[in-house]
Amino acid sequence: MNPFARKKWVQKRLDPINDRLAELDQVNAKNAQDIKDVDARAQAGIHQAQSSADQANQAAQAAGTEAQNASNAAQQASTHVDAINTTVNGLDQFHQITDLEVAFRPGTSVLTSDSRQKLDELAAGLTGRQGYILEMEAHSPASGSVGIQSSERLNDAVKRYLVEQHQIPIYRLHAVALGNAAVQQEASATTDDNAKPMRIRSNSVHIRLMENSLAAQAAASPQSAAASTGAERP
Repeated sequence: MNPFARKKWVQKRLDPINDRLAELDQVNAKNAQDIKDVDARAQAGIHQAQSSADQANQAAQAAGTEAQNASNAAQQASTHVDAINTTVNGLDQFHQITDLEVAFRPGTSVLTSDSRQKLDELAAGLTGRQGYILEMEAHSPASGSVGIQSSERLNDAVKRYLVEQHQIPIYRLHAVALGNAAVQQEASATTDDNAKPMRIRSNSVHIRLMENSLAAQAAASPQSAAASTGAERP
């Protein structure tokens, strides 16, 4: 057989095989590209899903923080309301700290040196004190309107001295003129354990220092102490 013819015959047999191999290469290349595309889309999907999950987690954390802040605010508000209620309920709760008797000479409303000394000592103990009032009861042995007017003058003398000499605020002074109204004695001052009215025999003003414990506690708190300038009036 002619070699040239043999070569041509072999080529005819190989051409279909080469064509098939070329097609297989194209298919493999396409499959590889498809796989690459699928992998790229999968990675993009995974990234998007992770990003969405991260955003959802951040949103959940932010919502949790806001919920906690709201809970804290509600708790603070409740505590504040409770504190206000406690303060309001205790505003008119006063208890006696001390008392003293300021005596006057018969027929006069002029303070004696002993009376002024008592008032000076009382006023000295009021420096820096908050949440207090002074209850004043003036008594006179005179009867009727004469006794009332006399006891009013006694109250005025004491109030004037405390205001002018010691700058006690007027709103802290609560006075009543009782004239010769009988005063109920303490049971311990009687001989038979029964409280008896005591007759008024002299001009006097009975003073009681009353303190509101809530106001006193607030004035003694560190915040109040830090804000104090030391120049407050009694």
